[in-house]
Amino acid sequence: MLLIDTFILALKNIWSNKMRTILTMLGIIIGVTAVIVIVGLGNGMTESVRESFSSMGINSMSVSIWGRGSSRNATVEYMYQVVEDNRQYLSAISPNVQIGSQVVKEGRDVYRYTGVYGVNEDYISMANYTIADGRGLQYMDIKENKYVCVIGDYLAREAFNGNAVGEDIKVGSYRFRIVGVLSPKSNDPELQEGGEDDRIYVPYTVALRINQKSIVDTYTVIMADENYANQAKAAVENALYAIYEDEDAYYVYSMSELLEQMNQTISMVVMVLTLIAGISLLVGGIGIMNIMLVSVSERTREIGIRKAMGARETTILFQFVVEAGTTSALGGLIGILLGYSLSAAATAAVPLIMPGEAVTINPGTTAVLVSFGISVGIGVIFGFLPARRAARLNPIEALRYE
Repeated sequence: MLLIDTFILALKNIWSNKMRTILTMLGIIIGVTAVIVIVGLGNGMTESVRESFSSMGINSMSVSIWGRGSSRNATVEYMYQVVEDNRQYLSAISPNVQIGSQVVKEGRDVYRYTGVYGVNEDYISMANYTIADGRGLQYMDIKENKYVCVIGDYLAREAFNGNAVGEDIKVGSYRFRIVGVLSPKSNDPELQEGGEDDRIYVPYTVALRINQKSIVDTYTVIMADENYANQAKAAVENALYAIYEDEDAYYVYSMSELLEQMNQTISMVVMVLTLIAGISLLVGGIGIMNIMLVSVSERTREIGIRKAMGARETTILFQFVVEAGTTSALGGLIGILLGYSLSAAATAAVPLIMPGEAVTINPGTTAVLVSFGISVGIGVIFGFLPARRAARLNPIEALRYE
């Protein structure tokens, strides 16, 4: 009953000094709002990165080979055998040969951002594509160096109005027959130009011929189980070391490893920004202590009367601590509401400011509860000193106070 009466009394005192209370709570409001928005942004960026990596395949590895002047080379057949010998860790592999030539349709329309890659017959499924029309690349296309290709949804719609199979398209001065069209990975047309739906895949043997190269220096490897990413990476590295006997001759990295590094970077940035935002909470606590000291001075006579009528020190202490806690709690609640409002507004604004980007700013329940708890805790801690001062006032001196 004492707690309820004290809480009601605290609300009355706060209400009687509305403007002063709002100014006092401002530091708490700004701090809680900033923490919620920053944590929400961090969560949104982490989720967005995870979704991006999921579309590329978290279970994939990229292998780059430089050779460092070695007389021996890791051939395609050797890399295939590496996968075959490590089936418990590796499930598929494809050479990846990029062609830098411009893409032209009928000598008129030029598609400057279209990526052209030489791959094998397994790459389409490895990259989580599905065939929407026609067929994918086949083993005989690779073996016989056929000038055929599979194109992405964006190019099929933009260049051929959705009827691409059987048509020809030029990559530089080389003409390719389109044998298949891929299903789109993105539903947003603005995301497709230059993206994963704006691609051309040709037999890697043809890509080597166009680039006038005889050795493949980049591979995409799929792990059998991403939980064994370290073992899968070690299997590939050991096989390459056996060829080159030089760790600087190649580089192997997994998408899951890259994802973890990016998440750690985001978490570190969010933590630093949250600590900076926490300074506002500290400033808010100092403001609460300052205003409570003023309140004690203003209500000295009231405190004297209450103590003269038998109020104990603990009762006076409890009253002022509850008032300080209530003030900071109200500031925390307003900060939470403002934080959620700004988060929702930012979520809607991001696609408008950066077309093609979509980040859901969601602070999560834990961040909200922690920030609210800290705001209340700061009010109680910084309100304790003025409350103790009020509780220790001499009732006779307090009654004489003017």
